[in-house]
Amino acid sequence: NSGVMSLLRPLLLDVVPTIQQTAALALGRLANYNDDLAEAVVKGDILPQLVCSLSEQNRFYKKAAAFVLRAVGKHSPQLAQAIVQCGALEMLVICLEDFDPGVKEAASWALGYIARHNSELSQAVVDAGAVPLLVLCIQEPEIALKRIAASTLSDISKHSPELAQTVVDAGAIAHLAQMILNPDAKLKRQVLSALSQIAKHSVDLAELVVEAEIFPVVLTCLKDSDEYVKKNGATLIREIAKHTPELSQLIVNAGGVAAVIDCIGSCRGTVRLPGIMMLGYVAAHSENLSMAVIVSKGIPPLCACLIEEHEDHIKAAAAWALGQVGRHTPEHARAVAVANVLPTLLAMYMDTRSSEDLQMKASIFTKKALKNILQKCTYLPALEPLLHDAPPNIMKHIVGQFSKVLPHDSKARRLFVTTGGLKKVQEIKAEPGSLLQEYINTINNCYPEEIVR
Repeated sequence: NSGVMSLLRPLLLDVVPTIQQTAALALGRLANYNDDLAEAVVKGDILPQLVCSLSEQNRFYKKAAAFVLRAVGKHSPQLAQAIVQCGALEMLVICLEDFDPGVKEAASWALGYIARHNSELSQAVVDAGAVPLLVLCIQEPEIALKRIAASTLSDISKHSPELAQTVVDAGAIAHLAQMILNPDAKLKRQVLSALSQIAKHSVDLAELVVEAEIFPVVLTCLKDSDEYVKKNGATLIREIAKHTPELSQLIVNAGGVAAVIDCIGSCRGTVRLPGIMMLGYVAAHSENLSMAVIVSKGIPPLCACLIEEHEDHIKAAAAWALGQVGRHTPEHARAVAVANVLPTLLAMYMDTRSSEDLQMKASIFTKKALKNILQKCTYLPALEPLLHDAPPNIMKHIVGQFSKVLPHDSKARRLFVTTGGLKKVQEIKAEPGSLLQEYINTINNCYPEEIVR
């Protein structure tokens, strides 16, 4: 407000090097504060000046200048675009070849903040020739430089298969994969994140990541003391598992499903989410893979997530995963039903129907999961409690299952009367001619008329 920006600008060209650096640092801190101030740096024509002097100044100035570019570029795609337009990328890429690791780190950081916004900006960073140099940076001895370079490769890879392919072609996967066992937690986070962003796009890219022999090594990350290492490790496994049954089978064979189940059991909150999703993806592929989740005792921790977690999206993910486990055959559905999941799912569905938009998604996932399990479930003791609470759109699936089992099972027919199930069915108000009415008629036809009455 006091007009400091315009006073700092001439100081960037001062004859005393420390004054230049300190002026740049001050501008960087202002721009870092919020996007209005970053905008003021752009409008004040400060960027061209910084870029001009990036090439000839000493390492302290280069670090300060790269910091300003990063501080401006982080706020929005528009501000990052302004940096690209003033020719800063070429200068930053030259800084990646600097002798001083601190300069490389500052340049890498600025490039990452520009690339993370969208695929156009990321492509601009690639076109400036940054990727091969970033791959060299992850091989440098300095941990801080490795971290930032891995993070920037992750930011470049995340937008599209083409951009991820550029990173792969520069030979990044092998070097990243070697660092999964690095003792530095922050580096592991970035490495796992970069591998996830590569693997997520396509089967081919996921296979390239797997071929770098990340299994079973990556499973140790699920036991890490750092929450983000756990989360990013589980995310990487999820991004590989989702593509094909073959990749999921490979993860099962490496002991990945059991490791993820342990991981879900040992943590709370959003750290659980990628693991939950991973189990759902594995189970969705085939009956055998779903059975692998059941046999590895995957159902209890998923149920625990439904009960313990407070966030809707985590509950919804757990509901979805249970639906994927239970949807294949009556045996699969029974394994889920026996864990007493159905009443919890139903209560969740009834609860989410009543409330706001955020829960709409949760409600859809929960309903789908209920439907998936119910349509295969022939284990009547688990279905019976639901007859008392379910809304009509769920009721038809429950009554439908009874109408499939009761005609062929005399013991179940007897029980159905003594537990009050048949009485409950008579109380259901069904539209004449509806599917629900047909199911009710089928059930009533199993019994003599006086019992029905």
